[in-house]
Amino acid sequence: MGDQKESLRKITHTLAMKNEEISNFVCTLKQNLENLEANSSRVQEDLESEFTALNAVLDEMKENMVTRIKQERASRTYELQSQLSACSKALESSEELLELANQTLCSSETDGFNQAAKDIKDSVTMAPAFRLSLKAKASDNMSHLMVDFSQERVVLQGIKFLPVPATPEIQVSECQVCDNTVTVVWTLPEPDSKIDHYILEHRRTNHEGPPRIREDYPWMVVEGIREMEHTLTGLRFDTRYLTFRVRACNKAVAGEFSELVTLETHAFNFKLDSGSAHQNLKVEDLSVEWDSCGGKIQDIRKEKTRTNSPMHSPARSALNSPKRTPTARPGRDRFTAESYTVLADTSIDAGQHYWEVRFDKESKAFAVGVALRSLGRFDQLGKSSASWCIHLNNWLQQSLTAKHNNKARTLDCAIPSRIGVYVNYDEGVLSFYNSKTKQLMHTFKTKFQQPVIPAFMVWNGTFSVLTGMQVPTLVQSGQRRNSNTSSSNASLT
Repeated sequence: MGDQKESLRKITHTLAMKNEEISNFVCTLKQNLENLEANSSRVQEDLESEFTALNAVLDEMKENMVTRIKQERASRTYELQSQLSACSKALESSEELLELANQTLCSSETDGFNQAAKDIKDSVTMAPAFRLSLKAKASDNMSHLMVDFSQERVVLQGIKFLPVPATPEIQVSECQVCDNTVTVVWTLPEPDSKIDHYILEHRRTNHEGPPRIREDYPWMVVEGIREMEHTLTGLRFDTRYLTFRVRACNKAVAGEFSELVTLETHAFNFKLDSGSAHQNLKVEDLSVEWDSCGGKIQDIRKEKTRTNSPMHSPARSALNSPKRTPTARPGRDRFTAESYTVLADTSIDAGQHYWEVRFDKESKAFAVGVALRSLGRFDQLGKSSASWCIHLNNWLQQSLTAKHNNKARTLDCAIPSRIGVYVNYDEGVLSFYNSKTKQLMHTFKTKFQQPVIPAFMVWNGTFSVLTGMQVPTLVQSGQRRNSNTSSSNASLT
């Protein structure tokens, strides 16, 4: 009976899930219908607007051409009318002179003939008809203003809807993931001169493969990309993967998204374990502040508000997925006395890892490094065989030292505002860098017999930790160059 109930319960649960999927799909279809109606109305309005604009351009061109014809006609009309008026006056004067000459020739009077003939001769010599050009000053041909729209007509007849851009394809082999940046490269099936830009979307995820019904993280959109590649910078790799998709856009329409591509983002993530923190350390997320009154406040906290200190081993987890488990350090066994220490909630037992810490250089004391799980609650970092660190002292005079097993070595380097910590567990290497310049400050070389945990100490100061970081390329190359050299810090290992 119990098995049947359990079987029926599973079937009911499966059916309920399927019903929810169908219900969501029905909602999607209804939304698609509404979107179709709205989008079809929008594109029709856009089409009418484009044709209205095109007609406006043609009307403006027609008006300009008609004005040009009218101006040409008026100019030539003025020239021809002026010439016509001058010729008419000259002809009228010539006709009067000709009539006078004929009358003089027909006259029988001899008196005054010679004088009349001389006057007529002088008048003929000065007649306007002999000074006129009998060539028209303007042509009546207007063929130079004729138009031929045959080619334009073909172009207009070729107007059609813009083709939807082809779907890009992300070239996984060309994509790069390094230094907390991702460069995504894609191609098109064939060149398309009408493409104006690309849209790239990316989303954090903790699994490979197709997207799930409910994703934990939203799509982040990068618009206006002109080239067929894009580099994302300033990323924090706090998930195991980044999923990408891209589509092409022309002036009017966007194409389909490419197939999803998931790129793995190797990085070391951890949080600060507030359950391990000294009573005078106020821990908020990845930030720590010294609190001189912290001890009094902590003493009155109820036991149920205290949490265990979980640990996690990147080497043992599937696909480097953090799954932190409780350790032997419960809340009641937190650091005390003058240790002023807080540990991370993630242990390291294999691989290469990197994180950075930003600290107040005016702190009275500050330390960063790694520790074994066996680090005692009264132990100060670097003063036992269970911890390695770089220590800043501002008490009497400022100094920066490397400490391990109660031995110290003064470091001859400038004090940075941010320190990078590199751990190669398998090679037994712990290095500290100026995170801005990637200049090596100090290296411990040892053999880790147990998992190590990021550890921090502060007295009268503050610091914040940056996780989700990959090992920088400059650090990796520097480690390779020094891999065959002996450690100059052997006395501290």
